[in-house]
Amino acid sequence: MKRTLLHSFYTAALLFASTLTFTSCDSSTENEGSISYADKGVFILNEGNFGTPNGTISFYHKGSGQVVNDIFSKSNDDQLLGDVLQSMQIHGERAFIVANNSNKLEIVNHKTFESVGVVQDLKQPRHFAALNENKGYVTEWVAYGSMGQVSVIDLENYTITKTITVGSMPEQLLISDGKLYVANSGGNTVSVINTATDAIENTIQVPDGPSEFVIAENGSIWLLSAGKVVYNDDWSAIDYTKTTAGSLSNFSDPLKGMQIITFPSNQSIPSNLAINGTGDKLYYNYQDKTYEYPISNGQLDSKVIIDRSFYGMAVDPETGNIYGSDENGFSGDGTVFIYSPAGEKIKEFRTGIAPNGFVFN
Repeated sequence: MKRTLLHSFYTAALLFASTLTFTSCDSSTENEGSISYADKGVFILNEGNFGTPNGTISFYHKGSGQVVNDIFSKSNDDQLLGDVLQSMQIHGERAFIVANNSNKLEIVNHKTFESVGVVQDLKQPRHFAALNENKGYVTEWVAYGSMGQVSVIDLENYTITKTITVGSMPEQLLISDGKLYVANSGGNTVSVINTATDAIENTIQVPDGPSEFVIAENGSIWLLSAGKVVYNDDWSAIDYTKTTAGSLSNFSDPLKGMQIITFPSNQSIPSNLAINGTGDKLYYNYQDKTYEYPISNGQLDSKVIIDRSFYGMAVDPETGNIYGSDENGFSGDGTVFIYSPAGEKIKEFRTGIAPNGFVFN
């Protein structure tokens, strides 16, 4: 699932306590036979329900505005894609899809969405990053509460060639200047792996709950940390005397220190870090709102761009439009919203169950 199990529990509780308002939706697939997945568009990951292989991927065609749902099954003789779609990355001609509860990495031709391979026997995989055409990496939780790992994947024969032990609950990973950065969300570290040797060369201390990375225009790395949520002994409520606030951190060279910007409250979990195409503005969800943050700011001088938060969010690098999703209580189809860079709603439409991420083509 997009969130950790703990985070999903917390998010669901907030959603059931809220009242949401919906307007009419457009989910036209009238002429889907004419849609090419090689055209400019957006792949939407619908994670599905936990314990059921009903995760799907939708494609939003920018030119026509049409939506084609469940494109993997339609391209692979009605084969089911997997249980809890977690993430996806396009590299070259291929798209790499992580199915968390199916413990696999599915590989497809991203223009046809026909399956070209699969890596099985992963252990609660979360995110994938390709180094080149021959090698990639997958983060794996392994087991809740244990040390996580990164598996090195041979992208020619789709086998695991090595596993690297990292911190607890590793989430997103980022490749920059020959180094692989791994956010260990179950603690307060980032593992740094040399991509030439596939060995850990550094462990960086960061604020609690590191989970999401982006790279800015100046090459600096930005990291969103969700903070540490601590529950009472009977798990009936959050203990805010022990819960820590989330933060944004950035560094050009982690060995020379980093800037840490702590969010003002520990009663809201920041999430969905995104960056625009020019690499000078960050976006994130916090306190049920969507914020815009110019990276030139030296402090958390953000502005509300959309007066709501989302289950998943990303920014189109070409248009600057903001894509957000609502999982609608994990009951039936989810909803995707498109907003202009100024925060004005352009469009909304239905997709599969629990849309949690966007990949731009």
